[in-house]
Amino acid sequence: MIATCSVDYAGRLSAHLPSAKRLILVKADGSVSIHADDRAYKPLNWMSPPCVVSIEVDDDGLGSWTVSNKAGEQLIITIEEVHHDTEHELGVDPGLVKDGVEAHLQELLALHIHKLGEGYALLRREYPTPIGPVDIMCVDDKGQYVAVEIKRRGEIDGVEQLTRYLELLNRDPMIAPVSGVFAAQEIKPQARVLAEDRGIRCLTLDYDELRGIDDPTHRLF
Repeated sequence: MIATCSVDYAGRLSAHLPSAKRLILVKADGSVSIHADDRAYKPLNWMSPPCVVSIEVDDDGLGSWTVSNKAGEQLIITIEEVHHDTEHELGVDPGLVKDGVEAHLQELLALHIHKLGEGYALLRREYPTPIGPVDIMCVDDKGQYVAVEIKRRGEIDGVEQLTRYLELLNRDPMIAPVSGVFAAQEIKPQARVLAEDRGIRCLTLDYDELRGIDDPTHRLF
C-alpha cells in the first residue's frame, strides 16, 4: 500500500513518524514494514513476525492499523489517504544464488574445517532450517553444534542473519546449545562488535590460503 500516514511505535522506546506519503509492506511471513523513497532497502520502522495486525478502517481505507507482537510492542499506522492498494502472491522464493567466491569459501572451509579450531568436524553444508539454510553446521571438540555463516564481506546484516538462525536452532533440544561463527574475508568493525556482543565468534578467512595458493610460512612479513 502507498498511503499518506503517520506511524507511532510503542515498546522498549517510543518513536514517531509524522504524516507523509509512504510505502507499507505486509509480507506473507507476517512482517510489516514502512518505507520512504530513500534509505535503499532499510525501512523507517517495522515489526518482525510473529505479530498480529488489527485493522480499523472505513470504506475508503482510512483509519488505523495496530501491529502487535508477543512482547507487547505496538506499531500504530494511522492512514490519512490511500494512493494505491494492491495484493500479490509471490509464491515460494528459490533463495539467493551465491556468487562464485562466497560459494567457494563455503566449499573450501568445509574441506578445511580445522580452520575453525582443533577437533572440529563437519556435519553438513547448507544445513536446512525453516528460515533458510545455514552455510555450515559442524561440531566442536566437545561435540557441541556450531553454526557458521560465511560472507565475502562481513557486515551487520550477516550477523543479524546468523542471530536468527541461532535463535531458531537453539529451540531444538536435540542440538542445543548451538554456538555461532561469523566467517568472512573482511569483517566490518561494527559487525565484529555486534557479533562479539551476542557471543558469536568472528573468523577472518584468507581465500588464497584456503585454496592452497598462499602459504603463510613463505611470507617475509
